[in-house]
Amino acid sequence: MSDTPAQTVGASPTKRSFAALHHPGFRAQFITYVLAMMADNIEHVISYWVVFQKFQSPALGGFAIVSHWLPFLLFSVTSGALAERFDPRRVIQCGMALFILASLGWGYFFVTDTLQMWQAMVLLVIHGCAGVLWQTPNQMLLYDVVGSADLPSAVRLNAMARYLGVMVGPAVGGVILLALGPAYGIMLNTIFYLPLVLWLINAPYGPRFRTGAPVPQRAVRGFADIVQTMRDVRHRPVIVSMIALAGAASFFVGNAYSSQMPGFASDLGHGDPGMSYSMLLAADAAGGLLAGLALEGRQLLAPKPRTAILLALLWCGALAIFALTGHYAIALVFLFAAGFLELSFNAMAQSLVQLDAPLDKRGRVIGLFNMASLGLRAFSGISVGVIGSMIGIHWSLALSALATMVVAAGLLALP
Repeated sequence: MSDTPAQTVGASPTKRSFAALHHPGFRAQFITYVLAMMADNIEHVISYWVVFQKFQSPALGGFAIVSHWLPFLLFSVTSGALAERFDPRRVIQCGMALFILASLGWGYFFVTDTLQMWQAMVLLVIHGCAGVLWQTPNQMLLYDVVGSADLPSAVRLNAMARYLGVMVGPAVGGVILLALGPAYGIMLNTIFYLPLVLWLINAPYGPRFRTGAPVPQRAVRGFADIVQTMRDVRHRPVIVSMIALAGAASFFVGNAYSSQMPGFASDLGHGDPGMSYSMLLAADAAGGLLAGLALEGRQLLAPKPRTAILLALLWCGALAIFALTGHYAIALVFLFAAGFLELSFNAMAQSLVQLDAPLDKRGRVIGLFNMASLGLRAFSGISVGVIGSMIGIHWSLALSALATMVVAAGLLALP
């Protein structure tokens, strides 16, 4: 895989450390994004634990992944098209409203102790639909907030914000779970979505605030938009290779192991809902947070397709070792390494795609990338969760990491 196109895409990068944080708007976006991501993961910690304890079903854990990510597969491009045609701030606020609805729904069933499996499945689907209305419009908004020069920094810092939320969420979720119980804890969680909703009311970003000639608006056409966007990018090798890399990682592995973490914790001898379980969830996020701090602070690893692929190969190796080890301390170390490597290659791939995307199709191209990098995670619920119910989650995760490694090695071998 040649790096020549990437050098063109990433021309004239900023040399400032944490460049995007020099923009006041990005600082506000960063803080509110962290809080919303933290709330998302608090809900995961509490709901996954209750569901695991009540149903003891690896298959339901697999469904949690399918339902969370299938909306990204089906609607990411549509979400991008909506953010092109309408105000992306309002699309994000609709997503936050669905998150709050899901948390309140969990709270009701926990209080009344009436949760059934089908009700859990419905709430998991609502949560997944909320995410697809959030992520693609949010990534579009980054361009308006910081501009093209600081976009790589904003993408990496936004990925770090996601990991910060993922890291803090399990810790806060564990404390809330122990202090308030699942019912009142998950209802309290709705408060953390509100700062993003309130900031977006008057945030001066989006189509109304852009200078220059307005981008022509196109109708939202659903599946036809996916086909047309694929045609539009097929001659852009950087976009194609990064979508293929992100898609393979998501299809085989994704984050399916997070919903299976109670099972991993139990097998490692630490299956309680307190610190030990939360530390396993937080180790991956802590690695991602360190990656963001180190890479942004030192301005390391300029975006290049070959670098992204090599980092993905190392990520696969770290996950395979985590899956097969029987020692809790080793599991923590390699989950930490996996988090570091995942942020590094995913943020780099996303930056390359955003920088190379045509301005008049940015939302749809970002949506296509999200369809691969997030939507294909729905199938990782099958490869890790459902197959894990047959051969064990340790072997299913290890084999999924190996399959991703094969694809990444193939991309690396391309001219």
